[in-house]
Amino acid sequence: MTGDHHPCSCGSGLRAGRCCQMAPGALSAAGAGLPLVPMVERADALLRQKAVAEARLLCLQVLELVPNQPGALTLLYQICRDQGPATASEALLRRMVALHPNTFWAVNDLCLLTLNKGAVLEAVHHARNAIRLAPENPQAHNLMGMVMTESNRAHVGEYHYRKVLELTEARDPITVANLAWNLKTQGRMHESRQLYEEAAAGNHLQTLLGWARMEEADRNLDRALELLDRAEQVAPDAPSILLSRAVVHGRSRDYQRALGLLDRLTAQKAGAKLGAEEWLEKGRLLDQMGRHDEAWEAFAEGKRLCREQAGLTYRDEMAAQLHGRLKGFFTESRMRLLPRAGVRTDVPQPIFILGFPRSGTTLVEQSLSAHPRISAGDELPFVNEMTETMVRTLNSPMGYPEALAELWMGDRRHGLDELRDYYLDQVRRLGFVEPGVGWFTDKMPLNETHLGLIALMFPRAPLIHVMRHPLDIMMSVFSNNLTHGFQCAFALETAALHYRRTIELIEHYRAQMMLHYLPIHYEDIVADQETSVRRMLDFIGEPFDPACLSFHENRRYARTASYAQVSQRLYDRSRYRYRNYLKHLQPAIEILEPVIHSLGYSIDRD
Repeated sequence: MTGDHHPCSCGSGLRAGRCCQMAPGALSAAGAGLPLVPMVERADALLRQKAVAEARLLCLQVLELVPNQPGALTLLYQICRDQGPATASEALLRRMVALHPNTFWAVNDLCLLTLNKGAVLEAVHHARNAIRLAPENPQAHNLMGMVMTESNRAHVGEYHYRKVLELTEARDPITVANLAWNLKTQGRMHESRQLYEEAAAGNHLQTLLGWARMEEADRNLDRALELLDRAEQVAPDAPSILLSRAVVHGRSRDYQRALGLLDRLTAQKAGAKLGAEEWLEKGRLLDQMGRHDEAWEAFAEGKRLCREQAGLTYRDEMAAQLHGRLKGFFTESRMRLLPRAGVRTDVPQPIFILGFPRSGTTLVEQSLSAHPRISAGDELPFVNEMTETMVRTLNSPMGYPEALAELWMGDRRHGLDELRDYYLDQVRRLGFVEPGVGWFTDKMPLNETHLGLIALMFPRAPLIHVMRHPLDIMMSVFSNNLTHGFQCAFALETAALHYRRTIELIEHYRAQMMLHYLPIHYEDIVADQETSVRRMLDFIGEPFDPACLSFHENRRYARTASYAQVSQRLYDRSRYRYRNYLKHLQPAIEILEPVIHSLGYSIDRD
């Protein structure tokens, strides 16, 4: 069989022409599937009787005749969801949402599927649709709470979790625990702890684990272990408990015990492989113990599982196209003609801490936010949001960045002020800016992609670019599960490629427009902390404060993979970590060597 007559590659059992390669004209008219309802009802009855093969066959027969019959699509999706393959399940679910967009359960399931895969931006889209379909449905608000919390919009997630509690008669312990976790991500540890105490009365395993992770993040390691002891009584030897214990012991530098727990976890699973996060955690422990080849093997396996589980890869073409368009638009000739937004003096102003993931931006933010005049904003998503909404804001027929050409029009010349005010209003809604401060930080990774837009909206805002040896960044990216940067971090080579593209884009911006820009090297901060902090504060325009040198005493919770490191005194064991992995990093070196030298670094091969 060839063409659309062969079985679809997704594994649904349908032929390709009735599945993933179906032409729009193949859809049947509304009502065409009504005569087939008895067959669908028979398939439903068979499925309830556990006659899965017979039910599947009936569904395939119905969909061969009417490929958009909702009942048969639903049943076939449920069969593939429960029996596999997962590719077919996802394809059928996406088709259900596309053909029947007002079906709440399908939108709900697709949101959960994309969230679990790490496709957070897509999950946000589906979560919003679920709210539109069912604005008084607690399940829809719970879903929105989950997605917003995962997408760095915890304040929005908090609203929706509280809405769930408002819409339900009893305070569901799971929702209370979800809200507690949300508050933990906002750094509101006292409120989070109170809610966990309420939610944990039922001794639910995930609640106890979440509470233990909150205490570990708040540096209460003994309390975290006590809660894990309590969880052990609920579910003896649960893999998640062993992993959580390993994290706590690793935090207290008892690496041997932590590694023993992961080995025990492997044995407990009767030879089964560890999960992605477990492998990455094992690699980090082995790295701390100096067992570098074993650590690399663990990182590589963890990354492989990340790719396999998420089904995501680097969006190479999309990244290349955006970077090319940004270089094409942000040119010196255009920048001379474009207006700049005015400077607001009635509200605190942003400090943009720029840098590739794992470059040291969290360290810089913790240091600066210890200053009494600076609040920590963490990773704010608003710049990226504006690149998506700019078309509507500027009423342009073009996308970003070309939509900025509307600023030459008389009726859109104040468009940058509108974008600036949108950003500042979103910050105000977060409520993290403390009274009396003059500044807040925004350290969203890879904001530097939109450095041109930021400079147009905030021409006087300090732009602090944190740089670190590119191979150290690659090493750290490879040892963590990250999704920033067009999903580049799923493989070493794509992380290196995206890093090179980003540095080249920054160099383009610096050559084409005036920027209030300060490069700062992570290695210099470690070598001479006070000089580096004074340099940054002078650049911002604030006097030196000794509290900035004691960033590890800053009790705010850093919502990144670096939260444990920045709660310790400054140390240098992360500098030039790449030297232990040179032979493994060779694919990245081939991509990055010119960039490494252009940034003033070298490769120590001895």
